[in-house]
Amino acid sequence: MTTAPVRRTPALAARLASRAGGGLLRVALIVIALFWLLPTVGLLLSSLRGNADIATSGWWRVLTAPSQLTLTNFRTLLGNSAITHSLLNTLYITVPATVLVVVIGALAGYAFAWLDFRGRDWWFLAVVGLLVVPVQIALIPVARLFGDIGIFGSITGVVLFHTAFGLPFAIFLLRNFFAEIPRELLEAARLDGAGEVRIFSTVVLPLGGPAIASLGIFQFLWVWNDMLVALIFANSDSAPITVALQQQVRQFGNNIDVLAPGAFVSMVIPLVVFFAFQRQFVSGVMAGAVK
Repeated sequence: MTTAPVRRTPALAARLASRAGGGLLRVALIVIALFWLLPTVGLLLSSLRGNADIATSGWWRVLTAPSQLTLTNFRTLLGNSAITHSLLNTLYITVPATVLVVVIGALAGYAFAWLDFRGRDWWFLAVVGLLVVPVQIALIPVARLFGDIGIFGSITGVVLFHTAFGLPFAIFLLRNFFAEIPRELLEAARLDGAGEVRIFSTVVLPLGGPAIASLGIFQFLWVWNDMLVALIFANSDSAPITVALQQQVRQFGNNIDVLAPGAFVSMVIPLVVFFAFQRQFVSGVMAGAVK
């Protein structure tokens, strides 16, 4: 005698989760996204208002009085040599620090994943151990070292510091991603006569594009928004935008016509970079889970 299978009623949590996957969840995500963008919108509207309007009312006043909007603050910003020079310094620091970390991290990640050399596992464990070293513990020793070799206070010193502390994470991330590449692909390339350089450039790099893009975005955002390292290792001629804005606050506390547009420019460039490479970033983050 056979018994009919018992049909279980879905649990309450499962029913709620399935219903939340519809329109309610989308509405909640839209509300969260708008709330997250609210400070950026407020900063933009503040940068488009005059000093008198900012002193008397909040930025939301623009919604009922659009005549307050003006480009005077951005013209003042472009006329401030300290801000424009620091913005160029930020590019001079961020771009090399990002490129160096991506290039060296990709080469080292491939070596740790697919090349056999003596002490490979121990060297990789040392790299992983460097991930837990806080930046603050190396500020004074590295500052003394840079002073001895003559690069303290220069853009070169800031770039080298960011590169050194970005490499452990880069090597760890790319090594784990490259290790998931099927061995058969590399063996087939070797049978065709390809060397390690050609395998790296024609097989590994195209497959590791999403992970490399994600690493580049992480490194770019970290270096662009950094102020601690720049405060210590950069002087007045090599200071990035974060330090320049901090100095403006210290010297001219009511200089909002420069601070508001400068802070908006400093914020919007990383947002543009993130949204421009959003698809590659998501692919890189999800690649490990899919594999």
